[in-house]
Amino acid sequence: MRTYPLVLALCFLSCTEALLEQAPPNVIFILTDDQGYGDLGIYGAQDFITPNLDKLAREGVYFTSYYATQPVCSSSRASILTGCYPNRIGIHNAFMPNAKIGLNPAETTIAEMLKEEGYATGIFGKWHLGDAAPFLPTRQGFDEFYGILYSNDMWPYHPQQGSWFNFDDIFLYKNEKPIRKLTDQSTLTREFTQEAIDFISTHKDQPFFVYLPHPQPHVPLFAHPDFQGTQDRGLYGDVINEIDHEFGRLVQHLEDLDLLENTIIVFTSDNGPWLSYGGHSGSSGIYREGKGTNWEGGHRVPAIVSYPRSIKSPRVIDQPAMGIDWLPTIAEWTNAKIPELKIDGKSLVPLLTNVSDVSPHENFFFYYRVNELHAIRHQDYKLYLPHTYRSLNGRVGTDEGLPINYEMNKIEVPELYHLIDDPTESKNIADKHPEKTREILKIADSIRLVLGDALTEQIGNEVRQAGEVESLNQ
Repeated sequence: MRTYPLVLALCFLSCTEALLEQAPPNVIFILTDDQGYGDLGIYGAQDFITPNLDKLAREGVYFTSYYATQPVCSSSRASILTGCYPNRIGIHNAFMPNAKIGLNPAETTIAEMLKEEGYATGIFGKWHLGDAAPFLPTRQGFDEFYGILYSNDMWPYHPQQGSWFNFDDIFLYKNEKPIRKLTDQSTLTREFTQEAIDFISTHKDQPFFVYLPHPQPHVPLFAHPDFQGTQDRGLYGDVINEIDHEFGRLVQHLEDLDLLENTIIVFTSDNGPWLSYGGHSGSSGIYREGKGTNWEGGHRVPAIVSYPRSIKSPRVIDQPAMGIDWLPTIAEWTNAKIPELKIDGKSLVPLLTNVSDVSPHENFFFYYRVNELHAIRHQDYKLYLPHTYRSLNGRVGTDEGLPINYEMNKIEVPELYHLIDDPTESKNIADKHPEKTREILKIADSIRLVLGDALTEQIGNEVRQAGEVESLNQ
């Protein structure tokens, strides 16, 4: 008779484990702003520490060839949330305050996709996909928003205010209402993390999606007083160290609630470093150029994934992936329905779980400005098409938080690089491999039919329109 309690206990334990196995995973997506490839310890940073993010990478998966879809804010963010090349959905460059365009409400965001599956959804940080009412986060699938509507430098204290720009005040928003005019940003990294933690506590008994797009380390740099002067790298190092600390606080909260095992965590950056700001910018590591260009340093950035229930073996992934891939990846792990409108991304789950060791893409397309096709990565080769790009041409910015001017360079004829043999893109091999060059040029012709190319005056036959309002009062 005494065996019955033991049998019942074992049955209860088995049922509990089965329920946990069936429970939909929580999703936390953390996005930093202008953080370069070389700006984490595990990616080679020498003069500041990131122990919590390094630990996540060592215990999960991290990419060495992950690409932000475009090397600029709004476009990159649009691709993450929709799974589309931003030019497919009419998004170009970075939106300015009071713009009459934004992410079209007809597009499906990760938040909308997961909301259909019963998820609580919250965004805490920088939006930058339109500040007119129809484009606000709470109209795009998010239950809660606490953050800023565009970049943190779009305020009256911009170093070029009065010459290049004439920005109004920037406000902190709660859902759709401004709650505080910002004159100092040193508490925001902590505030946004705390809002995310509080949201998780509130929704711990249902699946949740937390989107945490930190405004930092985009200039102007701000670190909490507790972190100022703590790193050898100066204020930039202080900022990254604080982001790492706050990330650690978030993970500890998940552990305290026994949620870490069943939570997908993604950490990445929206594009490479803004090199003209010198000591106030990050590092692209060994890679060429930075933000605002389609050279590797402009969009090859850190990307780390943790999901203990599914990723059983930590590893480094050298195969390429891109920002367009997060929506279908999250959809597969959560059993959510892929949007009806066509997307470009593909699930990374086979790659992340070691079922496959090959990228789901053979080609990656690098657009910039208003739909200019600048480059294509085909397998291990990258072909640059004729275009102009900005460069410091070896000059180094100051440590004062003020930008120096770029110079404009021009690629006159296609240039070909082998990214494995020549990751710094210093040896143009187009003349040595004319057949490979011609092969990729044919791929360029094919994608122009689909997504267009302003440089060749082609309009893509699958391009959709961005959202647009006639009046900002709509």
